[in-house]
Amino acid sequence: MPEVMFRPPFEAASLLLEVTHGCSHNACAFCTMYRGVPFQLEPMERVEECVRTAAVRRPGVKRVFLEHGDAFALSAERLIRIAELIQAYLPRVEMIAMYASIKNIASKSDDDLERLREAGVGDLNVGVESGLDEALRWMNKGYTAAQARHELLRLKRAGIPWGANVILGAAGPALHSENAIATAELLSATQPNLIFTGTLHADPGCPLYEAIKSGAFAESSFGEYFDEEETLIERLELDDCVFFGLHPSNVVTMEGRLPQDKDRLLAELRDERDYLRARLDRRPVRASEGAIIGS
Repeated sequence: MPEVMFRPPFEAASLLLEVTHGCSHNACAFCTMYRGVPFQLEPMERVEECVRTAAVRRPGVKRVFLEHGDAFALSAERLIRIAELIQAYLPRVEMIAMYASIKNIASKSDDDLERLREAGVGDLNVGVESGLDEALRWMNKGYTAAQARHELLRLKRAGIPWGANVILGAAGPALHSENAIATAELLSATQPNLIFTGTLHADPGCPLYEAIKSGAFAESSFGEYFDEEETLIERLELDDCVFFGLHPSNVVTMEGRLPQDKDRLLAELRDERDYLRARLDRRPVRASEGAIIGS
């Protein structure tokens, strides 16, 4: 079993509750989080024991994040049972969040989604990554942009809030503009509550690392990353969405709310591009978690 709990940075104050081990897909080309970890369900007896312990140690907690990789792989019935346990022992909890995949949304009926929303499930963190089919194939996501749009709209109709993970550079340098346009179109059509951006990075042990190392896949340059993110933000048409660009892999770390902060975010991008103008044709040098440490 993995020794590290992975969770989005904005879930730092949430209670982390282990209900699965590993990831049911576990084949994304860029991911090493659960390589070699078989997907398993945590026994309900153990889940209840952990919730009872949390009720003693953190009785006032208002938010729970279900672990590991994609807890939304659980059936609606099992998730509702877990939600009922949480509400019984931790009555102040207002939101039960988790990672979710397009495939696992598709496995649930419209009635399932509505019952999950009524049980307090929401703020699903969905690895959308891209709206461009070429990028989705490279990343081995297992779905098309049309399928993603269909399932995300089902979440919206059910009233379940969700956030999108987006990978800048997922289509490589040759298609960076097309990737930005297609991703902006998908997000504008489906209206997430949050967009979490990072740039493409790969650690040893995943297929993308080998593809970059062999030259089969090229990473974008600083300039191409700037251009892609600028096009993405320019083309996003959102009603009310947090733009969370604070992952260390980003060429510019920034945060705001769209649409009201669009001009500020674009100005920050352009200022940083001007500052780095001598290095725009270079590719980032990275440390762990894709953190940029040079060029």
